[in-house]
Amino acid sequence: MNEYDTIILGGGPAGATAALYLARAGLKVLVLHGNASALHKAERIQNYYGAADTPTGAELYARGLSQAESVGAEIRIDQATFCEYDGAQFTVTTAAGAYTARTLVIATGAARRTLDIDGVKEYEGKGVSYCAVCDAFFYRGKRVGVVGAGEFARHEYETLSRVAKETVLFTNGERPTFDATETYTDRIEKVTGENGRASGVTVGGKTVQVDGLFIALGVLGAAAISKSLGIMTTPEGAIETDKTGMTNIQGLYAAGDCTAGVKQVSKAACDGMTVAFAIIAELKNARRD
Repeated sequence: MNEYDTIILGGGPAGATAALYLARAGLKVLVLHGNASALHKAERIQNYYGAADTPTGAELYARGLSQAESVGAEIRIDQATFCEYDGAQFTVTTAAGAYTARTLVIATGAARRTLDIDGVKEYEGKGVSYCAVCDAFFYRGKRVGVVGAGEFARHEYETLSRVAKETVLFTNGERPTFDATETYTDRIEKVTGENGRASGVTVGGKTVQVDGLFIALGVLGAAAISKSLGIMTTPEGAIETDKTGMTNIQGLYAAGDCTAGVKQVSKAACDGMTVAFAIIAELKNARRD
């Protein structure tokens, strides 16, 4: 298993800046990212210090990671599918393997990927879930659905399959990357309910009955990580941190758009620097002890 001082989830301004400072301080740092963020949607960046040539968001993203890598940070394009903490170290599981670290930084951006269709928001917490590890227990012996097609969806599907009677995969128009016993590839039309809870998924003109539905689009996001690790969040879903960027769990930090505040490159970079300073101090104190 690969061991690090810090693992950073997310390669945007917050994650790359944290990696830059940590690597320069001589720490062993791993950045796991999906090579995509909200920054990629920016056509030009004109309001960030030093960006005089108005790079695109994608160019600024790549520059940040390249700079961190040049001072020793390890950068990997890989999908985190699960995170856990045993009280001493964090383990991040990906499609390629597992990595451990004494500290973890969540810099995955603001919003979880969800379905903008009828019924999803209405039944969130009432049969619609975003974390199989958190909620699979409630579906023992029942029929559940998973929405997704990538490695994150695979992890959720496998987790649920160990406890549910039947697990159905809905790819919502995407090509599945793994095999499931029952798969529907058409776009989802709506999520239906009965007695105040989600009870079915309408796809291809027919409704498939399920007792619960787990959304696992894209990669493991801040919302799912927060639920699985017990991180405190605001009513709006932002991760709560102290002034150093640390969450309610020792050694676990958050930076950038997944925390409260303005969603700007400058603020995200500042967050990355702040958590890096806190981690450097934490690990140096631990070494003295």
